[in-house]
Amino acid sequence: MYIILCILIFGLLIAIHEFGHFIVAKACGVRVNEFSIGMGPLLLHKQRGETQYSLRLLPIGGFCAMEGEDEESEDERAFSRAAGWKRFLILIAGAGFNFLAGLIIVLCLYSSVTSYTTTELAGFLDGFPLQGEEYLMEGDEIVAINGRRVLLTSDISTLMTLAGDEPVDLTIRRDGETIVLEDLPLTLREYEVNGQTAMMYGLQFSVREAGILDRLRLGCYSTVNFVRTVFWSLEMLLTGAAGFNDLSGPVGIVQVMSEVGQQSPSILAALENILYFSAFIAVNLAVMNLLPIPALDGGRVFFLLLNGLCGLVLRRRIPERLEGAVHFAGLVLLLLLMVAVAVNDVYKIVT
Repeated sequence: MYIILCILIFGLLIAIHEFGHFIVAKACGVRVNEFSIGMGPLLLHKQRGETQYSLRLLPIGGFCAMEGEDEESEDERAFSRAAGWKRFLILIAGAGFNFLAGLIIVLCLYSSVTSYTTTELAGFLDGFPLQGEEYLMEGDEIVAINGRRVLLTSDISTLMTLAGDEPVDLTIRRDGETIVLEDLPLTLREYEVNGQTAMMYGLQFSVREAGILDRLRLGCYSTVNFVRTVFWSLEMLLTGAAGFNDLSGPVGIVQVMSEVGQQSPSILAALENILYFSAFIAVNLAVMNLLPIPALDGGRVFFLLLNGLCGLVLRRRIPERLEGAVHFAGLVLLLLLMVAVAVNDVYKIVT
């Protein structure tokens, strides 16, 4: 049941992305030949005006086929003939709708929150060695780690993980004053909690009642964190802290969402956890699509801006054949990567 639900959610997120392109293209007067939910063989279709609305067999994608998007067209309403600012809006609309969907889901989930954990220190576990005026004190608010802003308590463990076992520069706010504790050896240690030994940082944080503004702030911070997580992940890939085996595609994402549902204590909790993870995926789709990678929306935006710059400086445009070849090559490489990641996902599930 959870696998089917996850596949439907994944398909819905892609449909939302394509609907963003569709609705903005219509608003900008660009001709849309087909709007499809799903890929592959055609199941159902209906022609309304100039646009064919389709439902296809495979719920792993979708598309908004605009006149003159990938080929030359003499149609005055072709995408290629639209003003630059219109093409820009159409290209970023898909990512914008995904981001908005993720934000709305998170805000809805946070609307029922009654309390939350702050980044203010309420105390320390027994044996914590870094207490005192030169180190950490009760009432200190953790603001940043190695110069990276801490928005939520969960950021602390994430940023500490990125720092590895190295000492960190901890920015705190104490009595209204901002202090930087340089090269603080804050590492995981063994602490005893409720009779059990666990690896922890030894910090305890205060809990506050959540008002309406707190819920809005927490929801927005969580969504911003989704964006930051994408860039942190890319950083880990580039620095070697993460490798190919850590990548996941649609198969791996559905598997993880299914596990999240199955491991939840109740059906309601499962739905909430799956929705939260869906919001995370929606924002990830938005950010990844806007990266300047050929064949993605971000790659097309890059060429649009580059063409505008070439027109201003050189009075020339990049040949459409060259741009098309770059996007085609990027698409082939992306498809090969997706196949490799899918095979790796299946291998991880089987083993």
